Amino acid sequence: MKMKRAFAGMLMLALVTSVASAQQPGPPPSPPAETSTKLGGKAVTIKYSAPSVKGRKIFNGAGALQPDGSVWRAGANNATALHTDGDITIGNIHVPAGDYTLYVQLDPKGWQLIVSKQTGQWGINRDGSTTLDKGQEVGRIPMKMSKPDSLVETYKMTLAAAGGNKGTLTLEWENKKASVDFTAK
Repeated sequence: MKMKRAFAGMLMLALVTSVASAQQPGPPPSPPAETSTKLGGKAVTIKYSAPSVKGRKIFNGAGALQPDGSVWRAGANNATALHTDGDITIGNIHVPAGDYTLYVQLDPKGWQLIVSKQTGQWGINRDGSTTLDKGQEVGRIPMKMSKPDSLVETYKMTLAAAGGNKGTLTLEWENKKASVDFTAK
């Protein structure tokens, strides 16, 4: 009888442990990511969520997750956040020190980076449309388009110093690579 109780107790403990571990959340499907650099002693930081391809068609044409002509939140979940400790110029757009949101206009002829004064918003509305308020735009900057050497499974943004007060922002995902130069004041 004692043996049956001990066995039942161990079985119950194993079941509870199994159920508890099954209920533990795994990593989010689009985990938070960050990139930063310093130019002229001032930090420039971007926070975004990094989705993965997972066998989906991400860009270009019918059935793409991010359709041609749409405005993309430059990541997943919340819209992508830019913070700069000092004034910078992205392309030809002056961006004063502060907080901003980044979007990308997915034009098949060439992408444009959009800098917005709007902050803290989710990246898309319930109907799938963009949360970008055009009245809050600081400006749009044409991006240099290229193709990565191989498929980029997980979306990646990189801020890299290019010497002196110059830097480059690069976005890479699936079969697309887009970049834009910036300078610190």
